[in-house]
Amino acid sequence: MPERRTVALVTLGCARNEVDSEELAGRLEADGWQLVEDAEDADVAVVNTCGFVEAAKKDSVDALLEANDLKGHGRTQAVVAVGCMAERYGKELAQALPEADGVLGFDDYADISDRLQTILNGGIHASHTPRDRRKLLPISPAERQDSAAEVALPGHGPSDLPEGVAPASGPRAPLRRRLDGSPVASVKLASGCDRRCSFCAIPSFRGSFISRRPSDVLNETRWLAEQGVKEVMLVSENNTSYGKDLGDIRLLESLLPELAEVDGIERVRVSYLQPAEMRPGLIDVLTSTPKVVPYFDLSFQHSAPGVLRAMRRFGDTDRFLELLDTIRSKAPQAGVRSNFIVGFPGESASDLAELERFLNGARLDAIGVFGYSDEEGTEAATYENKLDEDLVAERLARVSRLAEELVSQRAEERVGETVHVLVESVGDEDGVHGRAAHQAPETDGQVLLTSGAGLRVGRIVEAKVVGTEGVDLVAEPLLGSPEWSEEAGR
Repeated sequence: MPERRTVALVTLGCARNEVDSEELAGRLEADGWQLVEDAEDADVAVVNTCGFVEAAKKDSVDALLEANDLKGHGRTQAVVAVGCMAERYGKELAQALPEADGVLGFDDYADISDRLQTILNGGIHASHTPRDRRKLLPISPAERQDSAAEVALPGHGPSDLPEGVAPASGPRAPLRRRLDGSPVASVKLASGCDRRCSFCAIPSFRGSFISRRPSDVLNETRWLAEQGVKEVMLVSENNTSYGKDLGDIRLLESLLPELAEVDGIERVRVSYLQPAEMRPGLIDVLTSTPKVVPYFDLSFQHSAPGVLRAMRRFGDTDRFLELLDTIRSKAPQAGVRSNFIVGFPGESASDLAELERFLNGARLDAIGVFGYSDEEGTEAATYENKLDEDLVAERLARVSRLAEELVSQRAEERVGETVHVLVESVGDEDGVHGRAAHQAPETDGQVLLTSGAGLRVGRIVEAKVVGTEGVDLVAEPLLGSPEWSEEAGR
């Protein structure tokens, strides 16, 4: 019997890429490939790249070069680039990085096994030719669903799959294979974006916005629960637009309670929310539905009106603060995070001061700050009044220092709160770590439990916050809580 072909998936970038990698893993395993964790143990290393900002692109190139270094020193025979950077640059990336044996776009995902086999056999598959994916679907959202089957939408795998594509779980097994044993998993809610922010190139290579059908989202969540997942995080480029192409812009409000009722799921988290699209009904559902955590990943980007208009966005400091007040009036412990761009073309000293006024009043749990840089193909790249790179760097350092101070202060405000911690790691030396409801995976800090006797990964324990370490919390488990009693009895 011939030795099985082996493949390793190296994933960079956001949670959306992680979902795409697990879809690729499902396709490959169904076609007889053996999935291995380390690239050095694989015949083919597939690097799922990120193409969002320069730092992410550099990380993707470094990962490809690192995988290429394994060739000739072990089992690895080929390195293949997939993902956003491969989709965005295609042949250009292949020419600039000959170390990659293949550069595959989203259209290649359905035939990923054949593509990798061709490359492994020494053949050549033509590198992906980039195109503006916004033009692949009708302009009208209402007309898109009928065309969706003709467009590659990574992470939108259907639920009616042949036996063997995923672990047996009846008709709801998705086109997906989990790559780790984490109690948390992301679920694609939609793909693409119809917004035209002047600094962002994502719609050009991810395409126009299109929702997944609620039945597919529900079935995939049920399957994940059967795999031991306790928390699902709904991801897309813009979750607040969910349902607009299905004829119901309020579809998320009705879907969330259904997801929360899935047996085995303890938490449902929604990411990537647009402030300008927040609806009272959505806020109510996010703050009042059991098991749906009151967590708001709001894409503010700035708060000075002039800068926001140049970004082709909406809002201002006072309206944003009013939105936060509305959220906290309904859920005082709600978690809020956001990202901001400083040094945008034309940003004045008073604009920066306005952003700092917002940050000081917002009490955000997590803050990401980025210095502006041109992204090719975007409107902002054509703007005049660009700031000097040294000034952008200076403002980035200044706002980053402020952000670090503010999130530490916000963490200190939580001392004395009772939180429910999903245990994610248990170690003899590092102790027990997890996340409270206001903390998303990898981006928002974590909780260190002062005692972990009897606790296992995937359990939720009630605890009291007794201290902080920067943005992280230190919490003491409440021994009389039902969660602790359940564990103690195991």
